[in-house]
Amino acid sequence: MAASRAVHAMAIVTMWVAAIAMARAGPEADFEAASWRALARASGEPRIPGLTIVYLHPLGAPEAANRWDNIIVHQTEGPPGSARIGAAAQAKNPARRGVTVWVETDGTVIWAAPEYAVPTHGDGANRNDNRYVDNRATYRAVLARNSIGVEFSGNYPDVTAPATEAQVAAWRVLVRFLQERYAIPPERIYAHNWIDYKDARYCEGCALATLARELGYRPSRVRD
Repeated sequence: MAASRAVHAMAIVTMWVAAIAMARAGPEADFEAASWRALARASGEPRIPGLTIVYLHPLGAPEAANRWDNIIVHQTEGPPGSARIGAAAQAKNPARRGVTVWVETDGTVIWAAPEYAVPTHGDGANRNDNRYVDNRATYRAVLARNSIGVEFSGNYPDVTAPATEAQVAAWRVLVRFLQERYAIPPERIYAHNWIDYKDARYCEGCALATLARELGYRPSRVRD
């Protein structure tokens, strides 16, 4: 029994040594490593190298989560601190209009809703009029029930302002964590504006979704 515990402890140490090394190597580190795959499938409140993350709801087993086939990137108006406010409200009522994960202007990631809960977002994909956005490819396909949402707050008072450098740095790590955890390929990452028109002043989530696709991260497993 003691030997078994020692082997288990050594495995944990090995995983974290590798994870720390990846963090020090920067955002372009080897995210294909076995330690990264194990971390992405962890339960509880895993510490993700390169991220400051707050869990308002701890993670369970990935198999117990809702089936997330897509990622939808959102941006919302609000001053610094608004992501924390929105995430706190989401945690109290996970099914409200909003998303599972919020990103503050300082790069802090807030996991606001349980993985099995389905917040209301991306409803425009149900509209088939193509009045503003050609959503034939996503109509009735990329929806709240199968898409985990990530909200970047803080583009106030200028909605055309891009995400902060801290938010972009966090996103480069977070998106690959989500992809690995839920087996989501890069072509299933969408900007809100790609599935539904929102605001003529800017393209919501487009730069962030494009960046995520260009990273080209392929999860280690393929879901049926």
